Amino acid sequence: MKRGIISFLLGAILGTGFGVALGFFAFPFVFPPPPAAETLSAADKSAAVKATGSFVRHDPNDPIHWGKGSVEVREQSLFLKSDFEVGPGPKYHVYLVPKAPVRSSGDVSGEMFVDLGRLRAFKGSQRYDIPAGLDLKRFGSVVIWCEHFSVLIAPADLAHAGA
Repeated sequence: MKRGIISFLLGAILGTGFGVALGFFAFPFVFPPPPAAETLSAADKSAAVKATGSFVRHDPNDPIHWGKGSVEVREQSLFLKSDFEVGPGPKYHVYLVPKAPVRSSGDVSGEMFVDLGRLRAFKGSQRYDIPAGLDLKRFGSVVIWCEHFSVLIAPADLAHAGA
């Protein structure tokens, strides 16, 4: 009897833990947020484009971690254009990284980076503020990074204007 109760409780605890973990992982796939459709402000449109890039699939054999689309960097903002899209997942962030090219999670680990904030949508145009006084020429990549699992999702090498 005692053994049966212990087995039942252990199964309930493990089952609940597995269910919660599966729910956290599956939620963005089952209920993805709607595509973003942000636009540049008048001040952003008048600012010169400092750098551009395109997101690439860093590992063609990985069906989960991928991204595509283009990005523009201006003096005060980073703009993911309307063709931007990444595979859904938990806790994605937009980073400016000094290193270029970035092609693996190891390329970002140990690097100094600037976190521009949490990704607001897996698809569509989005604008992120860049901290004032940041020397944009020092950054060679924009990276979509999964903070939850410390995994590279999609890198974009930047081509700086006038370089």
